[in-house]
Amino acid sequence: MEKEEFMQRISNLNVWRNNGVRAPHKPLVLLYALGKLQNEQAQFFRFDEVEETLEKLLIDFGPKRKSNHPEEPFIRLETSGIWKINQLISTISKRLLREGKVEAGFTDEVFNLLMTNPDIIQQAAYKILNLHFPDTIHEDILEAVGLDFSASGFQRKKRDPQFRDKILRAYGYSCAVCGFNVRLGHTLVGIEAAHIKWHQAGGPDIEENGIALCSLHHKLFDRGVFTLNPERILIVSEEAHGTIGFEEWLLKFHSKPITKPISHQYEPDQSFLFWHVKEVFKGPERYTY
Repeated sequence: MEKEEFMQRISNLNVWRNNGVRAPHKPLVLLYALGKLQNEQAQFFRFDEVEETLEKLLIDFGPKRKSNHPEEPFIRLETSGIWKINQLISTISKRLLREGKVEAGFTDEVFNLLMTNPDIIQQAAYKILNLHFPDTIHEDILEAVGLDFSASGFQRKKRDPQFRDKILRAYGYSCAVCGFNVRLGHTLVGIEAAHIKWHQAGGPDIEENGIALCSLHHKLFDRGVFTLNPERILIVSEEAHGTIGFEEWLLKFHSKPITKPISHQYEPDQSFLFWHVKEVFKGPERYTY
């Protein structure tokens, strides 16, 4: 298989979508497989040996669900044309995969391509990340799957400057949560335009789908540590906890409204807020005393 075909198959990955509902299962398993290949030159891995790790990836970087099913992408990736399973599977079941010691991984063609051209591992990883996750959590995911590109000069995808300018102007060039506003000379530092509904899920680059946040609160928002209710009240997840900085930079804003934009027409659209609650927030919300 040539590089162009491999990258195209990644772009065409059949990820279930329905009105912005997130299903990052296959992308996360592929990233894990790339990490195994980079670190161990491993082509295949057994489900029973990686089940716990894959499930943790789904919990940490997927939407909040009552249960997670790493067995689904482990098997269904076979339809991508870059993945194969070592035995015929008629029923997708965790128990059967464990008992059968089922293995899966890249096809021989893909494995040989990546072993011969290790730079493609990085290109494929960032292709997957850019297609399915906001860039604020790319490094977190890379660390979780064991991929290290720190020594490379890879050029990351740049943000849309017009979207950033519109959002920062709408919120007075300050973080809508904590009010952070610092300039170095005339240059604003550490304030970013956050999508409420991720661009990767079809979220538009408009004021009603954006909030100005400092780098810290942008990361926390994209990881689902907090969300906003329809009244723009900040809600912290009961799963969030910590010591130094937790009270000062997060908990004290719980149940408090964020800063309003300069015009009511720029206020967050409730459909985008609902998407964030459903697809990103690691709820339920904390109890308010």
